Amino acid sequence: MEKEVIEGYILKDTTDYEKFIPFFIENDLEFSKDEPVDTDLVKGFQLVIKTDNALVGAVFLAKRQGEYIIDGIAVDKNFRNIKAGKVLLEEAIEEAKKGGAKHIYLVARAPGFFRKAGFVNTNSEEAPFFFECLTCPQYQVSCFPEVMKLEV
Repeated sequence: MEKEVIEGYILKDTTDYEKFIPFFIENDLEFSKDEPVDTDLVKGFQLVIKTDNALVGAVFLAKRQGEYIIDGIAVDKNFRNIKAGKVLLEEAIEEAKKGGAKHIYLVARAPGFFRKAGFVNTNSEEAPFFFECLTCPQYQVSCFPEVMKLEV
């Protein structure tokens, strides 16, 4: 699938999660190679500039413990004013709906962004186990993530 979703920007499907990890890290997401629970990738989407295919943002939808999760969403700092994150998140939500999701969970470093999309804070015990932040030295020092859920 390829479609122009914002004038001059193309949305594309992707399944190459590993390729996007450096991009996510560059845009302040943290990753651990040792995931304590298996994560099943459902689908990823990347937003690129139409003229040169330069990466603007990406999102990955996955399942963990049978529940849908946003397993990474980031937009390059230079493109955060074009609603790229909104487009990516909406595409992931639609994909989850197609798969029969009842909820979508995520860990938010920018909870205000996700609240605008309808996500609400939830107890980490209610969510699938993906809140590995507790062992991170930045947790509650310089990083204050929130576990959130969207009723679909």
